[in-house]
Amino acid sequence: MTDADAAALEGARAALRDAASRLAAAGAREEALAELVEPRPVLGIARAPRMRRIGRAWRLGALLLDADGQLWSTGLSTRVAEPGRPQHLSSSAEQRRAFRAAALRGGFRMGETVNHGIVPIPLDESLIGGDGPLRIRDGEATVRWGTDAPVPLERYLADLGDLLSHPPEGA
Repeated sequence: MTDADAAALEGARAALRDAASRLAAAGAREEALAELVEPRPVLGIARAPRMRRIGRAWRLGALLLDADGQLWSTGLSTRVAEPGRPQHLSSSAEQRRAFRAAALRGGFRMGETVNHGIVPIPLDESLIGGDGPLRIRDGEATVRWGTDAPVPLERYLADLGDLLSHPPEGA
């Protein structure tokens, strides 16, 4: 690890903590973080999966940021609603219905957004030359969202943090 990469890593940690502080102070909307739990069968009878709450975070595009500055890459997002009954629609529609039902069984409130299938992003040397959404290359921390070119982390956090802190009217 070069000195420039080490400085970029420390700068990224500081930028994430600062962004979390700004979002908390602004009262920006948070979303729930959860993991899907498949309970063990009881007396050979399968039980339905549920979502277990693991925290809250702000959604910043390809990243989920919690109040401590910890990051996750986004996974799946479910809006909690009555799951309804199986309609034998497409498999993706039935999967979304199953996720809504698992969120309700996990105790999430109606209308809440629940992120699951998320992956923690360690804020360590693995970011240097990595290929995840947050990476450090040539002494600069950048975020890659979708197929767009990488954006410097501080600009990314400023842009999306401002949008989350001051959402457009009606959003």
